[in-house]
Amino acid sequence: MEDGMKKKKGIHDEIARVAYDLNEKKGSADGHDLDDWLEAEKIVMEKHEMHVRETEQGVDVIQKEKDGFRRTVKKEGFYKKG
Repeated sequence: MEDGMKKKKGIHDEIARVAYDLNEKKGSADGHDLDDWLEAEKIVMEKHEMHVRETEQGVDVIQKEKDGFRRTVKKEGFYKKG
């Protein structure tokens, strides 16, 4: 049960960080707290769902987005996609 609570707290903290970043990108505009939170929830949950799907499929891929392109790392080597 403690693992479930820690996981929920971790997801909550991640959503809070993403919501804060979204707010900062908007110039810390007031009155959009709920919109930022809901958008952050969507971003975080989609990320976690993708991770679960990859884990279930046994995909051994690490993706990290960078400015303008995505890098994909596999055990067999390094690939750059533009």
